[in-house]
Amino acid sequence: MKPAQEIREFLLDKAKQITEEWYASLDKNDPSGVYSTTDPHAIELLKKQNYEFHLQFCELFVKEESVFLKDLEQWIIQVAKDEQHLNTPMHFIVREFFRTRDQYLQFLGEFFPAHRSAFPQETVDLWNQRVSRGIDSVVIWFMEEHHKFSVKRLQCQQEMINELSSPVITLTRGTGLLPLVGDIDTARAKLILEKTLEQCAEKRVDCLFIDLSGVIMIDTMVAQQLFHLVEALGLIGVKTTLSGIRPELAQTAVQLGLNFDKLSIASTLSHAMAAGEM
Repeated sequence: MKPAQEIREFLLDKAKQITEEWYASLDKNDPSGVYSTTDPHAIELLKKQNYEFHLQFCELFVKEESVFLKDLEQWIIQVAKDEQHLNTPMHFIVREFFRTRDQYLQFLGEFFPAHRSAFPQETVDLWNQRVSRGIDSVVIWFMEEHHKFSVKRLQCQQEMINELSSPVITLTRGTGLLPLVGDIDTARAKLILEKTLEQCAEKRVDCLFIDLSGVIMIDTMVAQQLFHLVEALGLIGVKTTLSGIRPELAQTAVQLGLNFDKLSIASTLSHAMAAGEM
């Protein structure tokens, strides 16, 4: 058996031990993340993922680095998008990769002295460097994939929040309410315009009350989108009334030189609805 294959077989025989020792030494008092879970199924999966990593990582000793990393791609992507790992702070994950590196260097430190004739010190140093370099490459790649999936998940969550934050509520036949709450930036204002038009058409709304009592600040771009919304609603036959413009919002509108003269406005939603029933 070639020396590199001997190292691989030695570490493969230790794979289960490496996993169990790693899990036993985890700091399970971390406030959040996969490493502190008490769920038996999550613990079993965590150990399985760790063990599978060792089965893949041992190939470093018998494959070219580029081939080794390519073969590890599936593991990296699968674990990086795992929900438990996405909920784990990245510095905890990186810390465990480096602890795993130390485990490998420790086991190699046991292997090489027993095989001095096959592995002179220069070769030992090269293999230790290759292990460290391999872990470094895996960490960087894992961080990139983890970040990509985290950003994608945040975008999906934000899209859902935006969807839920601009609902047209049917009050009576042909009458709807759009309550707006929180900060409205240009992107959200554009989404509100699109979704409101779709929902008014779907629900056959003829009269829409847009309540702004939950909106504290507004800028020129957002106000312009609001005007566009009212105009677009008018083009599809929907009469619009704004209500609940807070004093801070009114003051900002005046300072920005915004003109609300052409819009139907009521001080409160109840006044707007009462006027609509007359």
